[in-house]
Amino acid sequence: MDVPSEHEDEFNHWYNEEHLPELLSVPGVLNAARYEAVMSGPKHLACYELQSPSVVETDAFTSRKPTEWAQKIGPRVIGSNLINNVYEMIHPSNLTTDISGSDMAQALQIGRMDIALENSDEWNKWYSGVYVPNYEKVPGCIRGRRWKAVKGQPNYAVVYEFEHSKVSESSEWLAQRDINPDNPRMRDLMTHAPGSPGIWNKTFQI
Repeated sequence: MDVPSEHEDEFNHWYNEEHLPELLSVPGVLNAARYEAVMSGPKHLACYELQSPSVVETDAFTSRKPTEWAQKIGPRVIGSNLINNVYEMIHPSNLTTDISGSDMAQALQIGRMDIALENSDEWNKWYSGVYVPNYEKVPGCIRGRRWKAVKGQPNYAVVYEFEHSKVSESSEWLAQRDINPDNPRMRDLMTHAPGSPGIWNKTFQI
């Protein structure tokens, strides 16, 4: 989301001091961090790792009452370009010990996209089996994970977890773009959401 510059300081104080601790107290919210865009946008990104997508439907999550501070400065009051999607991980197909034991990455590159139904099987097989694994070979790329939307649009997202925000500017990253002959054709099948892909750098974590 984006926030008017005159409200940004107070918004950040509210989010870091009240909102993030409140959400982390909800059962099933495992981890969270805030990020700011270094490429594309919106500027502010908050990522929450959940035990399952159903966490956002629990009483503990939905019955939270907005505080006076939240009613003054919360995202739905002052924010714009608000994206409030919920995704379920589809790649890797199972949670690994490396993932469950890792912290929120210092930088994220996120792509959000759709694919026509008639192309989805071939495209998903390529994305998870070829495209992401090749980028994971690049120095500074911790891992890539793919997600399917449970709430919101577009239907798919890919999140590359980086050691720093410049990873995808490296020659090693660029060399992977067309290393497989299927890559150009398969990329042409998908439609990116406005502003996708973007890169965000971590600014706060409890």
